[in-house]
Amino acid sequence: MKRILFLLSVIAVMLLPMAGVSAASSDFSERVSGMAEITAVRVNSGSDKIRIVVDASKPVRYTTMTLKNPDRVIVDIQGAWLSAKVKREIAVSSRFVNDIRIGQFNKNTVRLVVENKVGSSNYKIFPLKGGTVPGRVVLDFGNLSDSSKAVIAVPDVQQKPSTTGSSSVSTTKPTTPATSQTQESKPAVKPSDSSNTSSTQTTKPATTPVTKPSSPSSTEDIDGPAKEAAGTATDTGKDSSKNTGSNAGDTPAITDDTDADIAALTGLKGRKITIDAGHGGNDSGAIGPTGVMEKSVTLRIANELRRLLVADGATVYMTRTTDTEVSPKGANASDIEELQARCDVANNTKSDIFISIHMDSFSSGAAKGTTGYYYSLGSQRSRDLADKVRQGVIDQIGTQSRGTQSCNFYVVKHTDMPATLVEVAFISNPQEEQLLNSEEGIEKAAQGIADGIADYFG
Repeated sequence: MKRILFLLSVIAVMLLPMAGVSAASSDFSERVSGMAEITAVRVNSGSDKIRIVVDASKPVRYTTMTLKNPDRVIVDIQGAWLSAKVKREIAVSSRFVNDIRIGQFNKNTVRLVVENKVGSSNYKIFPLKGGTVPGRVVLDFGNLSDSSKAVIAVPDVQQKPSTTGSSSVSTTKPTTPATSQTQESKPAVKPSDSSNTSSTQTTKPATTPVTKPSSPSSTEDIDGPAKEAAGTATDTGKDSSKNTGSNAGDTPAITDDTDADIAALTGLKGRKITIDAGHGGNDSGAIGPTGVMEKSVTLRIANELRRLLVADGATVYMTRTTDTEVSPKGANASDIEELQARCDVANNTKSDIFISIHMDSFSSGAAKGTTGYYYSLGSQRSRDLADKVRQGVIDQIGTQSRGTQSCNFYVVKHTDMPATLVEVAFISNPQEEQLLNSEEGIEKAAQGIADGIADYFG
């Protein structure tokens, strides 16, 4: 009998910690119910700037402030908890940022601290919403007046290009590695000098996936209240301890107490966007080492991008949704006629912007990276669009930046609105071909372009 009582006592003692864990888990789940989970901190560092993206399971509110000695930018994300899978300190090698730290400042606030070298003016903080990551806070540090590697004088007034047959038409794309600025011909690009209007297609809103919460994290004191109480928090003119998810001039974050219709005025709702999937039909575009065709990759990205933009309220027009030519003449169209048919889709629908999606190629498989192009005599807005789309793609798929460059490509020259042609990656590079032939690569590339568009309209 004593032996039985002893065994029961041992079992009871063993079960007590399990009961405690269960109770703690239940308490945690109850505490974070309705809060945003901070799921990742992503960093992309380039020669012109560094971008830090904080991912959340839902749109978030935040405040910002600065601290001195050393210079730090503080972002307090309210109503949030930090996932255990997120690294608390991120080592960076950048001339703009020394250190990145994140922690659970208190039970309702996650604090991000960025120790930087850019001073009070060369940084920008803004939210992004929608897409595969429901909530994001973006921090840019560095040369924000112009993040293009190319040094190009852009006129303030747009020069409307001629659409006559005498216009020079570029069917080549700069593709050389490193800093070379030469251009290499790509397989027949189909254009259009005719006035025929191609049929346009609109789409209806769709739903967007949401991430699930994971395990809790311990509370951390990240440059805590003691420093603020000591008077080291400094207003730098960027409104210390400010904002509810949007800086002045930036896209407001959609929260429960924010009117979505007002926020959408600077978002994607009601925007008209034309997406051009490069090549198609008899024109395969460039072909990768394993036979992947550019026309297939661009179409997959374009269709996924359409889904993302429509989900955020945009009206989207597609130059093509299947493997076909755009011109009514089909395979009998000249290069000029095919390209003009793509421009007609955007011009006839009076789209707000035009996005042409391509894959780059070069004779050497070592060439790699992402490039944004805009018409050399176009507006500053086209350059801004090209720059933001390029940066968005790089943030998502991690490719090398080849800068934002001017060009004379037909589709960005003969469209009446801000336009960009983005070379997502090199299909001639084995690794980038493999990446953009995967579902994950397609989804990330599309998300990157969508992020750039959202940033542009913000």
